[in-house]
Formats: sequence, structure tokens, C-alpha cells
Amino acid sequence: MLKLFIVEDEEIIRRGLVCTIDWLRLGAKVVGEAADGAAALAAIRETAPDVVLTDIRMPRMDGLELARQLHSEHSAAKIVFLTSYADFEYAQEAVRLQAADYLLKPVDEEELAAVLQRIAAEPAADPAAAPAIPALFQEYHAGNPYVHHVLSAIKNGYQGRLSIETLAAEQGVSMSYLSRKIKEETGQTFGTLLAQYRLQQSIELLAAGTWRVYEVAEQTGFGDYKNYCAVFKKYLHTTPKAFMQQVTGGLRLEGETEN
Repeated sequence: MLKLFIVEDEEIIRRGLVCTIDWLRLGAKVVGEAADGAAALAAIRETAPDVVLTDIRMPRMDGLELARQLHSEHSAAKIVFLTSYADFEYAQEAVRLQAADYLLKPVDEEELAAVLQRIAAEPAADPAAAPAIPALFQEYHAGNPYVHHVLSAIKNGYQGRLSIETLAAEQGVSMSYLSRKIKEETGQTFGTLLAQYRLQQSIELLAAGTWRVYEVAEQTGFGDYKNYCAVFKKYLHTTPKAFMQQVTGGLRLEGETEN
């Protein structure tokens, strides 16, 4: 049975979620509740829930910041965001934070049941093994000038071909030295950093709803459609098309197929 923690600043909604939903039928039990992220954080550490059902807009600490804090602590809890605002901005950030799902209020019990069923069926994952995409690439503060050059090269040249071999040669250092310094400074490999930044840019294009998925892949340096889909699913646990349909209300561009 899933252990679930509810975070919602409006008491009437919070109590409604706790008391009116048949959690036993959904295979879950509520282990705690809080009115904002700040109050929830310590309680979540103690109760170690499997799922955190949280509003996005709350005083003191909102749901997005709560998710960031939990990710930084390598919490295994799955985040399901609740919001009254069908806004691209929130959907983008929710996906960046590897949210299990994103539901609009008022909560539809059957939709919630489907989400919890899917979460329960997922194998347990090491939260440190699949890092969330940083909300801003500038979160990496490189003290090493060689690593700083790499980060700048990624930001300025992510649409084209980039390789650590070329970047090492440009700076007159060995590839092994540069790889080691990148890992020391950022905790990531060059390939992961490049994929993360390209994904950040692609999410913004998908949310705009202007380009087809293969066009987004081409514009953000992935090139191959299948490669883009594979990388997107690896880091964000969904497909580019599913994300685009979510944030655009299920609309498709003319000529866009279902597959």
C-alpha cells in the first residue's frame, strides 16, 4: 500500500482530500498533511511517504520549491502536483522536476486512481541514479576555467555537433583530464550536461505548440527523432509527444500523427 502525504494550503480542500477520497480503494493511506511546503518538509522526512500530493501555489514554500528540496535530499517520494492554473510554465517546471504527474483541481478521483496505480506498478528507483534537470543551467558554477569553457560551449553551441574530444583539443588538455574536471565540478558527465541543456531548450519549444516533435529534435541538436524520444524518456519518464499534448490541451499540429 502506498504511503501518501498531502500538502495543500486551503484547509477545506486539504480536509476534503484527506477525508472524502476512498484511499483504501486506491491502494493508499494518508500518513501526513501540511498547509505549505515548509511545514511539509520536516514531516516528509519523518514519514518517508511513497507519494507527495502537493499544490503548486502556496505561501512560505510552494510545491515546486518543495520538490526541489526533496530532490536535493534524494528523496524517493514521487511528486504529484495539483494546481488550479493550467499554465505552460508550471507544466514545464513540473516535468523538469520529474513529477510523477500533474493534475488540475478539483481532483478527479478516477484520474488520481490511475496515477497511483501506475506509481505502484513502477519498480523502485534509486533517486540519485536519475538526476532531475536543473531549473537553470546557471546552477552549475564552474571554478575551473576549462569546465567553464565547456559550459559556455554547450549554451552557445547545443544546436550543433559538440564533443568532449573537440573541446579538450581546443583548450590544449587531454580528454581524460577534462572529463575528470567536469565530473568534479558539476557531478555530471559531459554527455549528461549536453543532454540536460538540450532537453531544457526542447521543453520550451514543445510547450509553445508551434513545432512538430521531429522539428524540435532538429532545432535542439538531437537530430534524430528516435534518439530525441529515447533521451527525453530516460530523463523525464514520458515522451515528447505526451508532454506536448498535455501542455497544449491535446491539440495537434496539422499533419501531426498520433505515433
